[in-house]
Amino acid sequence: MNIEELLKLMVEKDASDIYITVGVTPAYRVEGKTEPIPGEALKPEDTERLAFSVISEKQKAAFLEEKEANLALFYPSLGRFRVNIFYQRGSIGLVIRQIKMEILSLEDLGLPSVLKDISMTKRGLVIVVGATGSGKSTTLAAMIDHRNSNSPGHIITVEDPVEFVHNHKLSIITQREVGLDTNSFGEALKNTLRQAPDVILVGEVRDTETMEAAITFAETGHLCLATLHANNANQSLERIINFFPAERHEQIYLLLSLNLRSIISQRLIPAVDNKRVAALEILLDTPRVKDLILRKEIGLLKEAMKQGEQEGMQTFDQAIYNFYIQKKLDYETAMAYADSANDLRLRIKFDTPDRKEEETKDKPTFKIREQ
Repeated sequence: MNIEELLKLMVEKDASDIYITVGVTPAYRVEGKTEPIPGEALKPEDTERLAFSVISEKQKAAFLEEKEANLALFYPSLGRFRVNIFYQRGSIGLVIRQIKMEILSLEDLGLPSVLKDISMTKRGLVIVVGATGSGKSTTLAAMIDHRNSNSPGHIITVEDPVEFVHNHKLSIITQREVGLDTNSFGEALKNTLRQAPDVILVGEVRDTETMEAAITFAETGHLCLATLHANNANQSLERIINFFPAERHEQIYLLLSLNLRSIISQRLIPAVDNKRVAALEILLDTPRVKDLILRKEIGLLKEAMKQGEQEGMQTFDQAIYNFYIQKKLDYETAMAYADSANDLRLRIKFDTPDRKEEETKDKPTFKIREQ
């Protein structure tokens, strides 16, 4: 099979990813589960042929030197795809992700309404975190689209690669792809303020330079949205602080207390309809949260989120509880994915008498939680 045939089957299956590596047949990921294609295992020459069929000679030369490549593919009849090409055990491998052409609204995604308010914020730093494949890019695209649909201005995105293509609505959208429209995140971000933006999306914070630029954008009166690889708000703040040398930590805590608008942490959880729901932990810049960050009391943020439901904050367990009472998650799954199964069990026991029959089924579970 060639790449286009594999992508066509991917679209038909509505798979999120396809894995192409030596020694096995190509495999699709559908609703979080891996499904191999029947057939012969791939050989090194097979994966090399597939990889080199989607890159230019210039990209090929860069890949052979750097051993990594990221790019976007577009087929009018199939859609957009994000491709990562790499070496493993001396042979070439690929992972291709399907990027939905339609940008779903925050309502269609079933995300909390507070994300609309965050999207419309005039200034501040918004960090969206989660594991690879947790839907961060989809959530950010919906937030950008909400802003684009409801507020005039200039929105700039710097991505590697561009995943969702936005149309101009009330806002002017400028989308820059690293390697195509700019040589690096650093170069693009240095010039961004000269382009009179209102909103800046940084595809991924990978280093100190990018993190410092994101904080500066917020500090200078812009809304800056960015992604980071972390599992929750506490870990996100620790990662941000650790981008910088120890002698600057005090300053960074101060800057975050003044400029951080929100940290949104996302996980996808298997639902009763065999699809997945996005459970969000949401931290907002309430006076208490600002004070805790300034005093470096990061360990108390979860309690602040628990007590801040009226302001729009929530922990993962509160999100899971809400899905459970909406009957989108079964009891076993809710327990397996909870940060604190005991706390969630007690809340279900005392707050949901109409579902008490489920409690009688409670038993120790050893289900491994996906990351």
